[in-house]
Amino acid sequence: MSSGFLKRTEIEGRGRGLVASQPLKAGEIVLRDSPILLYSALPLINPSSVYCSNCFRTLSSSSSCSSSCSHHHVFCSQNCLSAALASSHSPWLCQALSRLRDCAPLLLEQPVEQQVQARFLVAAYHLALYSPSQFQILLSLEGAPDAADTTAAHFLHSLISSLCPPPSTLPVPFSLELAAALLAKDKLNAFGLMEPCSSRNSGQRSVRAYGIYPNASFFNHDCLPNACRFDYVDTAPDRNTDIVVRMIHDVPQGREICLSYFPVNENYASRQRRLMEDYGFACHCDRCNVEANWSDHENDDDNDDDEDLVQEEEEEEEMMDEDDHDQMESSKGQGDTDFPHAYFFLRYMCDRENCWGTLAPLPPKDDGTASNIMECNVCGKLKDDQMTDASGVEDEHPMDD
Repeated sequence: MSSGFLKRTEIEGRGRGLVASQPLKAGEIVLRDSPILLYSALPLINPSSVYCSNCFRTLSSSSSCSSSCSHHHVFCSQNCLSAALASSHSPWLCQALSRLRDCAPLLLEQPVEQQVQARFLVAAYHLALYSPSQFQILLSLEGAPDAADTTAAHFLHSLISSLCPPPSTLPVPFSLELAAALLAKDKLNAFGLMEPCSSRNSGQRSVRAYGIYPNASFFNHDCLPNACRFDYVDTAPDRNTDIVVRMIHDVPQGREICLSYFPVNENYASRQRRLMEDYGFACHCDRCNVEANWSDHENDDDNDDDEDLVQEEEEEEEMMDEDDHDQMESSKGQGDTDFPHAYFFLRYMCDRENCWGTLAPLPPKDDGTASNIMECNVCGKLKDDQMTDASGVEDEHPMDD
């Protein structure tokens, strides 16, 4: 937030959000955020030594054998193990995770989601112990417990209390109410760090870890976002769990900057269902206002028609000239109903099979010249702005440009 690109403000009907504090250009990095809390997304009862327990890089066969703690949590290097033991992987946290893992019969009766929630609660209590100020930031984020959070908290609080209660030096009362409040914060604010694309199965990628990012958590959702996030967990030389938010296209000062909370190819019914179930709100963005009136979405609960929709949009695109493009892009957020259903999908959606990532230009060059190369935030594919492949290889560290 210190970069001067974004300003946090109250937005009527949307709560706290982030708006552009100056005109923003396509490809500009408007936020680089480090997590205050990270935890594995793998089930406790079936741990897999695939990722470093500290930085979550993909482990090589040699690194997974060389660095581990007393309870067999593995690390990508001795330096990473040393850093973890000094901060995020204290003896209490290490022992707590091991005890929870060993109580497999109890957890087997619960959804896998609760195993991951147990990881989160242990990480959150540990955060309170070693960084009370960051724990207070976590508590300040949006999210109030609902019935599901309270139900999960009853089971998990009892389990943690019996197996691995936090030390008495915890700066806040260790209670059922605290557990429910923390689960609500996690549900609304956690970002997933995804598995590498090479490990996808039929286009489905899983989450390797979740992180709480104190500034990025204020981005609101839009079904046609003007920014998207990138992570470089396996390629960044340092701060590899940072997330980087880049602009998809130009926006004027004062415009709200939004991300999509999931792939933009999902249809209206699916998007509304996910937003209500996961985040507790119905979306009324420009795209949703148009698609709400489309009769073919009323009973469509899958994405089978998405490819037909994109093909129709491509045919429309062929009939448009450059002036039409400029007019549509400048009208984003102004009620132009053509823009959401033709221009965005053609220009800003990755065309790699089963990817459905969002494209954003690489950061501008040192002299301010805009980049013509677009990068997919899912598969990393590069292509030029004329829809042809660029170098054919991925740029490993575009965020460092």
